[in-house]
Amino acid sequence: MGKFNKSGKKEMPGLNSSSMPDIVFAILFFFMVTTTMRSEELLVRVKVPTASEVQKLEKKSLVTYINIGPPMDSRLGTGTQMQLNDRFAQVSEIQDYIAQEKASMNEADQPLMTVSIKADEDTRMQYITDVKQALRQAYALKISYSARSGENN
Repeated sequence: MGKFNKSGKKEMPGLNSSSMPDIVFAILFFFMVTTTMRSEELLVRVKVPTASEVQKLEKKSLVTYINIGPPMDSRLGTGTQMQLNDRFAQVSEIQDYIAQEKASMNEADQPLMTVSIKADEDTRMQYITDVKQALRQAYALKISYSARSGENN
């Protein structure tokens, strides 16, 4: 019968790191696919009103947003401001903005473009009417209003 020798020093085997890059790239790919980046920074405070019947927009790549509300920074004033992309704008600039957005779209998708108005619940209706008139002049006739689901009080 053989004897087991316990007197010898045991060395710790080296860590096999050959599959480490595969794991790192798989995790990196996962986070790249699941993370969404906000395309614009909000410059206005928008607390959307509640609505009893809300529908989700189907194809968000065809949606252009107009944010309306008081500025986040009180140094810019307390009145109603409109944000187009990452800057403040006047109602008179809407036509150029819509033309620019349509030009950046595929020609087949241009008639399907929807303009979503995200207005603060305290915004006066006259301002919304002025925006709608400017959108009509720019031939942006598909308009949706952003709202949160809930009961009106």
